[in-house]
Amino acid sequence: MQKQRIVLGTDHAGYTLKEAVKAHLIGQGMDIIDCGTFGAEEVDYPPIMRKAAEAVNEYGCKGIIVGGSGNGEAMVANKVQGIRCARCVSLWDAEMARRHNDANMMSLGGRVTESQLACEMVDVFLMTAFEGERHERRLKQFPDADL
Repeated sequence: MQKQRIVLGTDHAGYTLKEAVKAHLIGQGMDIIDCGTFGAEEVDYPPIMRKAAEAVNEYGCKGIIVGGSGNGEAMVANKVQGIRCARCVSLWDAEMARRHNDANMMSLGGRVTESQLACEMVDVFLMTAFEGERHERRLKQFPDADL
């Protein structure tokens, strides 16, 4: 059985949380593609988030990105064709992002999310299936739908 592959990306504000999520996923046997950053030194997040989103498309997997709030990071990721990135702050957000929106990326806020909650949200996000049906009809109405 092939390991599930997950793309990670962060800026300096999310570095600590990304590392906690990364350790959690490695502990579950996941194959991690880490698009950076690799330290707490200040960096601009847009190139990293674009790289992570493009890797999600390239590998056909899911991705998790982290910033200070997760807002700008999600905005950048959502500019990449084929990406549906949801900023998640609760378990319900993570579940609905997958169940109703077929999100292939989630964005977390390193300055506002405790690592235990983040890891729980990641687990819910990765384990929840897309319901399809009426939700698929709605996704096809997105301006850049590629379904």
